[in-house]
This record gives sequence, C-alpha cells and structure tokens, in this order.
Amino acid sequence: MRRAGKVVKDTLCMLEAYIKPGIETIELDRLAEAYIRSQGAIPGFKGLYGFPATLCISVEDEVVHGIPGKRILKEGEIVGIDVGSIVDGYYGDHARSFAVGEIDEAHKKLMSVTKECLIKGIEQAKPGNRIGDIGHAIQLHAESNGYAVVTELVGHGIGTKLHEDPQIPNYGQKGSGPKIKEGMCFAIEPMINMGSAEVFTKSDQWTICTVDGKPSAHFEHTITITKNGAEILTK
Repeated sequence: MRRAGKVVKDTLCMLEAYIKPGIETIELDRLAEAYIRSQGAIPGFKGLYGFPATLCISVEDEVVHGIPGKRILKEGEIVGIDVGSIVDGYYGDHARSFAVGEIDEAHKKLMSVTKECLIKGIEQAKPGNRIGDIGHAIQLHAESNGYAVVTELVGHGIGTKLHEDPQIPNYGQKGSGPKIKEGMCFAIEPMINMGSAEVFTKSDQWTICTVDGKPSAHFEHTITITKNGAEILTK
C-alpha cells in the first residue's frame, strides 16, 4: 500500500506542471495513465464500476467524479483531481485541488481550508478514537469558516478493494462510530462547498455538482493507523 500510495502521490506531482489554462482534461488523463503504467502499477479507477477514465477531474462547481474530456481549463478556475492505483493487488487513493493560473482570494481560502480539514481529520485517526471523531473535526473546521460539508459522499476503508468498510463521513459526533484500531487503512477525503451542501448528479451519471453552482474543493490522503497515530501513505 505504501508503493500504491507513492504512485498516486507522484502522479499528481507530475501533473501539476501541466495544469495550466488551455489544456484539455483528457490530456491530463492520458499523461496520468501513461505514468501509472510506467511505474508497474494499474490505474485504480479505470473500468471500476464502469468508470471510463484514469482520473476523476472536477472543475469549479463539480465536486467529484468528473469525467475527463474535451473541456479546456481556464484561468482562475480550481480543479480537483482524484487518482487511484493498484500495486500487487492493493489500492492507493489520493486527491488534490489545484489552481489553474491565478485564482482569487475566495478560491484560495476554500482550497486552504479544505486541505486543513483533511489534516484535522487525519489527526483524529489514532487507536482508541472513533470514526465520528474524524468527521467531527472536519465538519467543525469547515463550518467555522462558513463552508458546507458534502454529506452524500464519504471517505472509506481501503485495501484490496478501493472502497471497504468502514465509511468515513466528513461530519459526525465525537465519540460515535466504530473504534479505530492499529493496522486499519482509510482514505479520508473532505469535499467542502463554498455555498450550500446540496449536490446533484449530471446526466453523465457520474459528475456530482453543487446545486447552487458555487465552487467545491476536494483533498484526500490514504493513511494507515499505527500505534502512534496515522501514517500518510500519499504524502
């Protein structure tokens, strides 16, 4: 899982240089697939549940699960890129939101707070805590900054399948849910909206967007629980 985590981390680091105004999202997808395969890994998303691409690329009001295509990235947008890999039957899962060229302060703050939400959630992922402690920390930080947490979508356990139990909501009550134990592996992934929490699915049956058309940001790490707390496998 460390190797699978390194592949997806390195994939997004590689793509960063190409995320500029004027590039088609399908071109980012081609670059990512070629890189993952060059590392002896398999794209984790392509074909899973029928998804057609290596990357989920979600722009502005698209929350997650955007399908790469002919869309051209524009100056001032933010784009969330989610990528999975399989190494020797084990998954890595990682997402980051990126600025396309220069973005305004409102977009910068949304991205910054969402990344902070992820870190605060990870800090709660330690033996003896409960799953609700992770979601509570994420929700508290997002809402105290005036943002909304997407509740229809959650993080998840991860291992020989991309999505395993337990679910890891980005909201919740302290002290609730299953107990966290050493050796567990999670993908924690806050999806935070600038406006309301409401979302809908586009006619492509994949892309999830905000109802109010306001931007959303997404950050995700795969972690494993050690006796000392979380080790991030995609850092």
